[in-house]
Amino acid sequence: MPTAKTTETTFRREHSVACDIRAPAARVWALLTDADGFPKWNTTVTSLRGPIALGQKLELRVPLAPDRSFSPRVTAMRENEEMVWSDGFAPMFRGVRTYTLREKDGKTEFAMREVFSGLMLPMIKKSLPDFGPAFETFAADLKRAAEGG
Repeated sequence: MPTAKTTETTFRREHSVACDIRAPAARVWALLTDADGFPKWNTTVTSLRGPIALGQKLELRVPLAPDRSFSPRVTAMRENEEMVWSDGFAPMFRGVRTYTLREKDGKTEFAMREVFSGLMLPMIKKSLPDFGPAFETFAADLKRAAEGG
């Protein structure tokens, strides 16, 4: 099982996880960019609506916050390499999730990082859930789906 890490300062909190996946980057990318299929392989997502394409806004629902939806925008995308989802507004509060893929020796090094930052973070960080278990499950689910399990 992949292990998540958390680092924190007054105005920044970062959660990350990484794992090796025995599948080509194109296979992993296909899973990460299929909005309709996302909840089928990913137990950390209840629903995902909208095209996962550069500049598009998504509607995301997760079990960690069942009564709430999130609306990240796809702010960067390099096919089979990197994708970034951003939400919120700087300098008050912003969340930025980055997915990184690097194919090497027939496998893909997958990494996911989410950075929360802003002036309001010290006031609301105690209300944020522990993302570690969800990040670990996300990576394990992706690995299982990409490897055909």
